[in-house]
Amino acid sequence: MAERVRVESDGGVHRITLNRPEVMNALDGALRRALTEALLAGHGARVIVLTGAGRGFCSGQDLSDASGLDAAGFEATLNDEYVPMIRAIVEAPVPVIAAVNGVAAGAGANLALACDLVVACESAVFIQAFTRIGLIPDAGGTSFLPRRVGLQRAMGAALLAEPVSARQAEAWGMIWEAVPDDRFAEVVAARAARLAAGPTGAYAALKQAMRGAFDQSLEAQLAVEARLQAVCGASDDFREGVAAFQEKRAPRFTGA
Repeated sequence: MAERVRVESDGGVHRITLNRPEVMNALDGALRRALTEALLAGHGARVIVLTGAGRGFCSGQDLSDASGLDAAGFEATLNDEYVPMIRAIVEAPVPVIAAVNGVAAGAGANLALACDLVVACESAVFIQAFTRIGLIPDAGGTSFLPRRVGLQRAMGAALLAEPVSARQAEAWGMIWEAVPDDRFAEVVAARAARLAAGPTGAYAALKQAMRGAFDQSLEAQLAVEARLQAVCGASDDFREGVAAFQEKRAPRFTGA
């Protein structure tokens, strides 16, 4: 059996490639477990990039994988395999980039939306395909989607299960950017390199603050900002950033 994921690490960039191109990188149990393991291994890097092999990012749940696809198994499969996978992205202390190189459907679309930054090629599409088979969005979709695009667009995408082009997703604020296919690899590499050279401590604090903001009052969020800013302000990276600004040079961040 071919490796379900390919992992490459270089220059602080931990690149994970879903590797079932013959089925558009559909998620079976083995792939979910391998992906979770690869994501957790990337928590020690400076940035994680998640992409797909072949012409698709991820087509969602592999419907030919019968394990867990029954009334008794759905909840266990989601809790035991999907939840750890999504949490490994959301709780990563480093930025996670979804490099969406083609179709992202069902749980595959929400796997991308779980990431901190989504860069898609123009030919990519996002499909909340769940209602086509009598299900609701999972893998965090009912949380991520309305927060990104608002309730009406989220409901439309989920109820109608129609493809949303990368350009439309960009216009809606579903993703960060859609780029021409012939520049996709170049743009992803540039984004990853920039983040890998950045202040990783500040990125971790930023993720913590942003991810919890929707569940906080303004007063509580202001307190979170003050607490996390104190941590960032005590860092070597903050001192380096100020020194670089004053000396009119590029900062050399170390993550300390």
